[in-house]
Amino acid sequence: MNLRERKKLATWHAIRSAALRLFDEQGYEATTVEQIVAAANVSRATFFNYFAGKEAVVFDQAPDERHAWQTLMTDRPADEPLWDSLTAILTGFLENLRDRMPMQRRLKAQSPALAQSGQNFGERFFTELRQWVAARTAHGDELTATLQVNLALAAADTAYQTWPDDQPFDDFLERLDQCLRQARPGTATD
Repeated sequence: MNLRERKKLATWHAIRSAALRLFDEQGYEATTVEQIVAAANVSRATFFNYFAGKEAVVFDQAPDERHAWQTLMTDRPADEPLWDSLTAILTGFLENLRDRMPMQRRLKAQSPALAQSGQNFGERFFTELRQWVAARTAHGDELTATLQVNLALAAADTAYQTWPDDQPFDDFLERLDQCLRQARPGTATD
């Protein structure tokens, strides 16, 4: 990364950090873009160069996170069973959200506007995961591969939905592991 890219990334993180701190202190609804730009020491135009609005601050993934999840995908052995790869990738991706996911969840619970949002913190990742699975899938196995990725994503969603608000992030990871083990192809009982 050159100096310009590092500065842009630092600005992106400074804006998000200031916004999340303000959201945590005074709530999402009560926080204005003007307060965020003042706390981040940037202009309003700079804010909108990086984020489409307050909602984007909560849900957009950091520009440097994409490299991390792409590495999770490319590091999987080509001969590894797809389910094992999906489990490792999803777990790694979600572990990287340890610092952000609980706050995002709390903000969605406190804010009617965020609760109604159709956006989630993994849209871009999920799209790339599906593309990765498609590229890795042999012709004729598309149905099985699509089913497996959908099962893995449903397992992750189930872990998230059943994670009690008062429990730490490690409880979510335990639920994720349990859901992925139960959803594993070949483990269903008749």
